[in-house]
Amino acid sequence: MRRKARRGREHPGDGGLDDPLDDPLDAAQERRVRAVLALGGVPQADLLDGVQQVRLRLLERAASGREAPRDVSAWAAVVASNLAMDWHRAKRRQERLGERLAALRQLEHPSGEETSVLSLAVARGLDELPDAQRQVLVLRFFADLPVRGIAEELGIPEGTVKSRLHTAVRALRARLHEDEVV
Repeated sequence: MRRKARRGREHPGDGGLDDPLDDPLDAAQERRVRAVLALGGVPQADLLDGVQQVRLRLLERAASGREAPRDVSAWAAVVASNLAMDWHRAKRRQERLGERLAALRQLEHPSGEETSVLSLAVARGLDELPDAQRQVLVLRFFADLPVRGIAEELGIPEGTVKSRLHTAVRALRARLHEDEVV
């Protein structure tokens, strides 16, 4: 018998994946998916779309006849993390195009705003960091999460968070000095 999304539900209408009327994610799983997406840098406005994508993937899995994941919550978190990575890749492509257009506009209308130069340099530096380093840097300094909270949320040791933060800050600082921004 196929495993159900939630244990103890073996009959139609009881929340298993076979019942199309039931939501495949419970409230706690949805909160976890939202948190993973948000921690992955997906903007608030796109979180609902991300949650719906996770639901869709779970339903597609059931419709294809594959067994439900052993731990739906963990599976949904991994899918959400992958969606966040996809979102970042798409965002980077758009930003590169935007940067090229902005560079063309600056040639036409030069602007002396130092803050925009610094912001652009920081954004470029963040884009160049490996995903794991960028993730902890954003969570620590932009989302203002403590090291312990980051470690718990990502399921990694605090020492790993500290190491990634140190490496990311050092790389970002080097990039800003290289660009002669600071």
